[in-house]
Amino acid sequence: MAEKHPYVTSPGGLVQVISHFRKSFPGSVTADTLRKLGFAPKNESYILNVLRFLGLIDQDGGKTAAASKVFALHEDDAFVEEFSKIVEEKYSALFELHGDGSWTLDTDSLLSFFRATDETTDLVGRRQASTFKLLASFCGHGEVPSPKTAAPRKNATISKPISKGPKRNENSAETSAKVPSMAARREPKPFGLTVRIEINLPADGDQETYDRIFRSIKENLLNE
Repeated sequence: MAEKHPYVTSPGGLVQVISHFRKSFPGSVTADTLRKLGFAPKNESYILNVLRFLGLIDQDGGKTAAASKVFALHEDDAFVEEFSKIVEEKYSALFELHGDGSWTLDTDSLLSFFRATDETTDLVGRRQASTFKLLASFCGHGEVPSPKTAAPRKNATISKPISKGPKRNENSAETSAKVPSMAARREPKPFGLTVRIEINLPADGDQETYDRIFRSIKENLLNE
């Protein structure tokens, strides 16, 4: 069963609807209309209840004469004046108690009124209070929240697989320190040559034989 005073679960959808309808009010407003506009996804019924409560659409969603009159006003001051009359009339019980001070009542005072009048829970009462305050902002009492715009969709990016290099061992830091860089390996270095000569002396040779061998080495190799 719908509550006497309607409410929205979040202000964004209602802000979008009222702001858009000031520019273009459809001849028929249904849940499908709001879905096509991208307003209040999955919460269309709450918005429709508020519009019906204010007398802006009939039970079938048709645009009323009151909506045609008010939302055709281009000047902000003119719209505020006429829209305020609608809100004040529909919340007449609240204005009978608090008069013009109703527009600026704090949340606790509004909560007390809605809970006592409609016998609602604390959660519903707070939503009813915030909905009234939102409508009051369109009547010049408070700042109207900026309507949310859809976030730009990010272009899909295709990530290329990164080829994995050879698995590094646990001593990779130590190994990399030992391996010279390519630049270091390309640097010219002094060239050196070591020649190792192995001499097999005959086991039965005498001293003269050994002397001849070493003289030959000295003359043919060491003096070159």
